[in-house]
Amino acid sequence: MTWTGFQFAQPMSALWFVLVLAAFAIMIVGLRRRTILLNRIASPALLAQLAPTLLSHRAWIRAAIAALALAVLVLSMMDPRWGMQVEQVQRHGLDAIFVIDVSKSMLAHDATPNRLERAKQFALDASEALEGDRVGLIDFAGVPAVRTPLTLNYAAFRQAVQDLEPKAALRGGSMLGDAIRMASNSFPVEHKGAKAIIVLSDGEDMDSNPVEAARVAFADNGVRVFTVGIGDPRDGARIPLVGQDNQSRFLVHEGQEVWSKMNPDSLRDIALAGGGAFVPAGTAQIDMAAVYRDSLGSLDRIDQEAGVIKRQTPRFQWFAGAALLLLILEGLITDRGHMKASAP
Repeated sequence: MTWTGFQFAQPMSALWFVLVLAAFAIMIVGLRRRTILLNRIASPALLAQLAPTLLSHRAWIRAAIAALALAVLVLSMMDPRWGMQVEQVQRHGLDAIFVIDVSKSMLAHDATPNRLERAKQFALDASEALEGDRVGLIDFAGVPAVRTPLTLNYAAFRQAVQDLEPKAALRGGSMLGDAIRMASNSFPVEHKGAKAIIVLSDGEDMDSNPVEAARVAFADNGVRVFTVGIGDPRDGARIPLVGQDNQSRFLVHEGQEVWSKMNPDSLRDIALAGGGAFVPAGTAQIDMAAVYRDSLGSLDRIDQEAGVIKRQTPRFQWFAGAALLLLILEGLITDRGHMKASAP
């Protein structure tokens, strides 16, 4: 095992910290209200004589421990990873290339936090189900580019996915057909196993003939094309832009704000022509690991050359265990102190 940098595989789970802060604030408010009510009943000196156990600071300690346990649990949900497990395996799998749309329309917020971040999360989720499949990454707007060639280094693939950034199309719009053609040509000619392209996009295209590209990939090269549609197909959303003053604005064309919609018809036609399947994710969260297994699980996998698989080691169980111990400790502490025995 070699050691690499620390990272979170599920960084979006950090949003749960908001609920942790809210819960801690509610506990603090409740304890303060109890203190105020007790002070209204009697003076602190009298309370110390009548009910000394109620004046214990243990309730505050319990609240702090409970909040800390919840915070550590959120860290566990973020799936912290460090260290690398390196395994020499006889590969039995297929080749899959993910094609991710990074055009500006993917910044629309109809999928939370936006379409591009959702596409990246889907690709990361799917990578958990690879199990010996070689995987590659291509991004596209106007011009496609290979970000990761076919590899068994899943850590490198995940890092490349996380590093994806939106970019403007140099040729005036999304060129999905060009991206499919590049992906189809990226498979080794001598490879005899199953080959698949997984497109993550809102389906917008500027006359690059993606349906024909998928048909050729399947008919001539035996490459199946699967599509995952991201975005609202009915109402859509505006495309945000950030100006030099860091103020959010929206893309405007001919004086009108541009509303981008997911195009399910185009993505469905591409999948049908490519011998694959269309997954209308829309704005919902879906289990892409299950989708990957269900969609590509029936494809023929053959024994390939031995290879090295690198997996970053999950450490979430350490944080989950720490959270459990803190909750047990919190349960062992009572709010009330011990009464001192009075002298006879």
